Amino acid sequence: MVLGSRPAHSMRLPPRPRPGPTALGAAGRTAPSLRVAAAYAWRLIVVGIVVYGVFTVLGRFQLVAVALFLALVVTSLLRPLADLLDRVLPRPLSVALALVGSLLFLFGLLALVGSAVAGESTKLAGEFRGGVHRIELWLTRPPFRISPGTLSSLQGQLVDYLNTHRSRLLSSAVSGLGRVVELVTGGVLALFSSLFFIHSGENLWAWARDQLLPSSARPGWDRAGHAAWRTFAGYTRGIIIVAATNAVLVGVVLLVLRVPLALPLTLLEFFATFVPLVGSPVALGVATVVALAGRGPLTALAVLTLIVVIGQLEGHVLHPLVLSWAVRLHPLVVAVSVISGTIVGGVIGAVVAVPLVSVVWSVLRALRTAPA
Repeated sequence: MVLGSRPAHSMRLPPRPRPGPTALGAAGRTAPSLRVAAAYAWRLIVVGIVVYGVFTVLGRFQLVAVALFLALVVTSLLRPLADLLDRVLPRPLSVALALVGSLLFLFGLLALVGSAVAGESTKLAGEFRGGVHRIELWLTRPPFRISPGTLSSLQGQLVDYLNTHRSRLLSSAVSGLGRVVELVTGGVLALFSSLFFIHSGENLWAWARDQLLPSSARPGWDRAGHAAWRTFAGYTRGIIIVAATNAVLVGVVLLVLRVPLALPLTLLEFFATFVPLVGSPVALGVATVVALAGRGPLTALAVLTLIVVIGQLEGHVLHPLVLSWAVRLHPLVVAVSVISGTIVGGVIGAVVAVPLVSVVWSVLRALRTAPA
């Protein structure tokens, strides 16, 4: 400090005014978690609109969509057989042998079931009449204690309902004939489509990919298409194995217990297994009613025990062992998918829901994964 000079004063800058509420934008006042939730929300809304539109279009063309789905199922089952025959035979002949042989096997199985039912129709009618009488006696005893008059009244109400609504039932039967025509048409379309899918499905995919997608997007969607087909084919073959295992177990037990209509009930169990978590218990419930009418309460109780055992075996052994490599979905996702599919499309929606969700999930994973 020099003598005679004034003391130095420190210069302080005035404090910068803080922005008030009007200076902050809407983004500054919004919590980050809310911004992230809003960003995901509008994307989910768009996805929901797209999914709703897709299902609306498919609902308009339900017959075509179901036929193509069946064609893909047939292709996933018969393509390995056609490829095996292709080693020694021309490709068209191997495809024809695979399809015709499968149809002959299916028709032979249905004829066997029909002949078994027709051959025992008289015996079965007598057994069911006696079984209905046993059920009536069972209901009049503890713990139900339903009076015979109440049962007779219920039977009378049922007969009156049938007589009153006979015309409506007849119109329903006539409309059912129209549904049969639609089913035949869909079956022919499915068979016709599967013929081309088995013969040259990869060529059809390549043509659609090259016509609909730009060249830059083709590798990613090609990877997604292969992942979708692996998942769908794996699910179809896996559910066939699970259904066949369930049907064999149920058929053996029903034959041992001498339950009427054992062969048709076995076939019902096979097809019901295609509806996950729900189909098998419903089919075994029908078998329990038949056992109660034909063989009595003890046999029905044994079949009811079979429902629990088969359900545990299917849920904890067969599905994880057979389907885990093809479908990696949580059981909760499977349950929600089945219920949602049932609401949207009935039985067909319940059958299609799980493979559809599995394919969509595999496609998303394939598109998200960078190529090696």
